[in-house]
Order: sequence, then structure tokens, then C-alpha cells
Amino acid sequence: MILLNELVSYVDNLLDIENYQDYCPNGLQVEGKQEIEKLVVGVSANQELLDQAIGVKADAVLVHHGLFWKGEDPTIVGIKKQRLQTLLKHNISLLAYHLPLDFHELYGNNVQLAKVLGVNLKLLTLDYASGELPKAMEGEDFAQNIANCLEREPFYVKGQSKQIKTIAWCTGAADNQVEQVAAQGIDAYLTGEISERTIDIAKETGIHLFVVGHDTSERYGVKALGEHLASKFALEVIPSLPLA
Repeated sequence: MILLNELVSYVDNLLDIENYQDYCPNGLQVEGKQEIEKLVVGVSANQELLDQAIGVKADAVLVHHGLFWKGEDPTIVGIKKQRLQTLLKHNISLLAYHLPLDFHELYGNNVQLAKVLGVNLKLLTLDYASGELPKAMEGEDFAQNIANCLEREPFYVKGQSKQIKTIAWCTGAADNQVEQVAAQGIDAYLTGEISERTIDIAKETGIHLFVVGHDTSERYGVKALGEHLASKFALEVIPSLPLA
């Protein structure tokens, strides 16, 4: 068991949330019970995840995508009303960490995705991460590697180079970086979402482009953070079922 304020303070400091200018509140978003024994972790605070938390009698939920975002309608209606009502009715706390969880050097989404894919990380910035494959691969072979590791077929735009050795990536909705990455002479770029213009840029710059889905690309940071919290505190941590 850990007290809510102790858990929040620890994760806030671990992820260094004060050093990020984000477009959502990082940390405690909804206050519930003060003693935490069981924590559910997942990518987004959607109704499915909250219902899972109720099902396992969780005291708190920790996610990457919380309930409050700048520029959204601030009224508590519809889906947001239902999600908040679920948390408050069952006295479940909600913790959310966005950019701080993307770029953390140990538990961040970008670092953890590299580990899952077997990519050697060389550089981590607030724009993207970059590194190298252990050995050069044909684009189709790396696409298959992604499918095997993530259990999801990527959307793939074939590049001009015969093989891929260097790669950059940024989890989530980060397709705008593809032109910047291509200008660095990197062979391939991987991200979570795609727009129509991104396909044209990839084709015209010749970079290999892989798109795996926003949620899929960001499963692994919150999972790693949850495992760390379980090992450090007397805390049962349960990943969302299925992890999403």
C-alpha cells in the first residue's frame, strides 16, 4: 500500500513533469481514495479501461492520455461526464502523464518502443528518437519485424534505399517530423499516425515510412512505468486487458 500523495509525488518527480510545456495537466487529474493497493495502467482513460479498473477493484488508474486537454470544450457532458462519473462513483484516482512519459530516458514510450523492436537507440530529443538496426534489413523484412513485435501489421511506404540501417521514430501523432528526418539522411521513419500529405512527403523524399497506430506505438512506456512502480512499492499493478 502507498498513499496517493506519495505515489503522485514520486511519479511527478521521476518523470520531471515541471520541465515540460504540455497541452494537458500531468499528474493527478481526478482524486479518489487515499490508500492505493491496486493500480491499473493503460494508454488512454477510455470507458473500457475504467470499466476494467472497476472489475479488478482498482484504487487508481495511471494512463498516458488523460481526460483534460487544452482547447477542448470545458463542459462536463457526454463521454467526459460518463468517464468522470465512473471515477467519482467508485472513488478511483486518475493519474496521467503525456509528454513526460513520451521522452523519459528509461520508461518513455520512445525508449521502450526501441527495445521492443530491437533498435539501438543513439539519440533522444523532444522531436524524435533515432538509432540503428542491429543489421541492415530490406524494408519489407523490417515491416514484418514490426508486425511480429507489435502484433500489428504496419502501414508501409517503401523508400528509395534498398536496405534500412538508420531509423528515426516518434510515438503517437508525430508524422509531421518525416520531412525533418528525411533531410538528415536517415533511411526510415516510424510513427503512430499518418496524414495524406505525409505519404506524399515520404514518396518524394525517398524515406521508408512505417505507421503502426497511435495506441500501439504508446503501449510500452506506461507498461514499463507500471512494472517499475510494482517493484518499488507494495503495489499490485495490472496492465489493461488487453494492453491498450
